[in-house]
Amino acid sequence: MINEEENNFENETPNTNSAMSDEPKAFGFERENTELIWVAQKVGEVRTELKKYIIGQTEMVDLLMTSIFANGHILLEGAPGVAKTLSSKVLAKSLAIDFSRIQFTPDMMPSDVIGTSVFNSKEATFTFKKGPIFSNIVLIDEINRAPAKTQAALFEVMEERQITYDGQRYPMSFPFIVIATQNPIDQEGTYNLPEAQLDRFLFKIKIDYPSLAEEEQILQRYKNDIQTPSLDEVKAIFSAEEIKKIQNAVSEVIVEDNLVKYIAGITNKTRNHGKIYLGGSPRASLSIIKASKAIAAIRGRDFVTPEDIQFVAVHVLNHRLILTPEAEMEGVEAEEVIAEILKTVEVPR
Repeated sequence: MINEEENNFENETPNTNSAMSDEPKAFGFERENTELIWVAQKVGEVRTELKKYIIGQTEMVDLLMTSIFANGHILLEGAPGVAKTLSSKVLAKSLAIDFSRIQFTPDMMPSDVIGTSVFNSKEATFTFKKGPIFSNIVLIDEINRAPAKTQAALFEVMEERQITYDGQRYPMSFPFIVIATQNPIDQEGTYNLPEAQLDRFLFKIKIDYPSLAEEEQILQRYKNDIQTPSLDEVKAIFSAEEIKKIQNAVSEVIVEDNLVKYIAGITNKTRNHGKIYLGGSPRASLSIIKASKAIAAIRGRDFVTPEDIQFVAVHVLNHRLILTPEAEMEGVEAEEVIAEILKTVEVPR
């Protein structure tokens, strides 16, 4: 696993030359990429906007941006009151694109998400009225509060970025990213997400309670303000065109063959581990590649390193693995098993 110093790249200067000089030549080329320098600078601006409202959670912020650039969906999990919804809303406001929010409840129906047919009495015809899922950034708050039939309404749209209704296909506009939040599954009144649904999320980001120092900062910031924080002052950093440009740049980030074998080895190990009942699928391997390329671009590099892979692998795999009953009875967490796997798979140098 990468250590804490390698994890914390919030204050890195987006200088491609210096970043590359610290990396083994086996994992890149000594050349300047001004486009990726621009990406790193813009990401720094997004971090600045989120810092106005979110204290701490630097890893979460970087993972959120990684998901956007890798064109992947995000699942945020944490106890109530740890700023899951606020973080999602501030991120959406920092992108100059459409945003909608859906509050999942136990009585919600699939038509409340994707839309329904409405009868036009004048023309004696039915027309399709689009639901709130038709947006660029869709925040689904407390996704595990809705029953399985409503959760299933997201299967097609998250994978294929379209919905099919009454034989007609309705594609989503670019970009289309789902950010879902959920409370831990042992909370009362929740429904476990099925494995097929979880597999459609690029990351599951677990948000812990703030440290003592961070909580004191939160209290100091809001001790004189009893109103809900206004997001009107959030500055839009990225447009849809710029996000597309960055995703194209991410596609060109280099992943060498020995790193491809490394990723395959990590995923394969999850299928042959004594504490894992269900391991990662090929979609998990593809997700690790996409996410590692995006995090490399954010760090100002046009090549992937083993540290990039290790950083994203935990968040890509933690919701895709099912532990054996014996491991669960012992209180083993998926993250612990992933950390063990990353230690045992040989790292290419």
